[in-house]
Amino acid sequence: MGLGSKSFQLLSKIATNDQHGENSPYFDGWKAYEKNPFHPTKNPHGVIQMGLAENQLCFDLIEEWIKNNPKASICTPEGMHNFRDIANFQDYHGLPEFTSAMAKFMSKVRGGRVRFDPNRILMSGGATGANELIMFCLADPGDAFLVPTPYYPGFVRDLCWRTRVQLIPVHCDSSNNFKITREALEVAYNKAQEDNINIKGLIITNPSNPLGTTLDKETLRSLISFINEKTIHLVCDEIYAATVFTSPTYVSVSEVIQEINCNLDLIHIIYSLSKDLGFPGFRVGIVYSYNDQVVNCGRKMSSFGLVSSQTQHMLASMLCDEKFVDKFLLESSRRLFKRHEKFTKGLEEVEIIRFPSNAGLFYWMNLKSLLKEETIEEELKLWQVIINEVKLNVSPGSSFNCSEVGWFRVCYANIDDETVEVALKRIREFIGKETKKKIEQVKRWQPNLRLSFTSKRFDETVLSPHNHIIISPHSPLVRAT
Repeated sequence: MGLGSKSFQLLSKIATNDQHGENSPYFDGWKAYEKNPFHPTKNPHGVIQMGLAENQLCFDLIEEWIKNNPKASICTPEGMHNFRDIANFQDYHGLPEFTSAMAKFMSKVRGGRVRFDPNRILMSGGATGANELIMFCLADPGDAFLVPTPYYPGFVRDLCWRTRVQLIPVHCDSSNNFKITREALEVAYNKAQEDNINIKGLIITNPSNPLGTTLDKETLRSLISFINEKTIHLVCDEIYAATVFTSPTYVSVSEVIQEINCNLDLIHIIYSLSKDLGFPGFRVGIVYSYNDQVVNCGRKMSSFGLVSSQTQHMLASMLCDEKFVDKFLLESSRRLFKRHEKFTKGLEEVEIIRFPSNAGLFYWMNLKSLLKEETIEEELKLWQVIINEVKLNVSPGSSFNCSEVGWFRVCYANIDDETVEVALKRIREFIGKETKKKIEQVKRWQPNLRLSFTSKRFDETVLSPHNHIIISPHSPLVRAT
């Protein structure tokens, strides 16, 4: 039975509003892949999934550990003696061995420069649940959080759908490598004040999704200073903390607040094992708050989305194995760097502009030169061509609320080496085809005009304070120095 106007009214406003975010091209790309998924032999002309930020490069290490540690599972003969205790456990504080192991792992990921208190760890169903949990704790319906652009499209669902919280974009652009400036924050904050919108906080992702960059101490200090002056919350999404594969090293907000005076009640961290370990299906989300009241009320709320006790039990054993954790983190970083470099070379062959990155599971590439006009409509037309003709599911920048058109996020850690080769081949063929079209157009209309395929030139050399990468105005490509 379809939802007619009469039956539609029987449902709640939360159930029927459009804040679920699934009307975004970001999710439409997933649907296109699901209808026609690539397979090297069964469907070699299908859509390759490059819109999903999953880390599948080290599953062999995980599988090896599981084989060598059968006691970690309550579903094996070696571990079955723990079955009754684990199956009956339902305390929303979590298994003590799990929260302790998580605290140690979070510290190790951050270079051991900060310690975490297991008693401040709140569990939730993945980062999605953790983001919603912190919103329920901090904001009322109609309140708003500032969020720098570009940002993860799923934030609309995670932060707003059921909480009815608003997101106010803080517009950043490539002129300074998308740096979050105090000026941009003030503009967004003041505009919200003029519109009588109650700003409750600022949410950032570090490392960034979709940029794949990390914030430096100077920027983090500036952000902390801003929220302190305004007495609003700072929520730091750090779910990609262990995906840093080259310099600069990762700096967490938890490290910076040890060095400056600030109101700790305003600082909260979102963490997960979905990206760093590649366990999105385990639904391990963490809220770590320095605010006692948030810890108290958040723990009660967490009963709506706990991590299963069986998952806690296995992960407690895995994360306590320091030898394994050290090996995994080192090898994961090495493999991410190798995959990143492979894509770098592949894109450079056809002079595709990429944003310099040192973390994450994706590329932020610029195809503005392929747009007929610099509009969102033209960007989405190009995206449709890439999806339907090139058969690659990449995500358009407009779905990340990017203030500039032509940017696309391309995920590269969720596919195997053979599929990478197929994807790069498709990209090269597509760009070659589009370049030939442009050349023919120029010859037809302006035979004496020399074509410059690369669309973007910087008026001045830009040194990124959080990437240490120089973008030269004399090169069509960006290269690390």
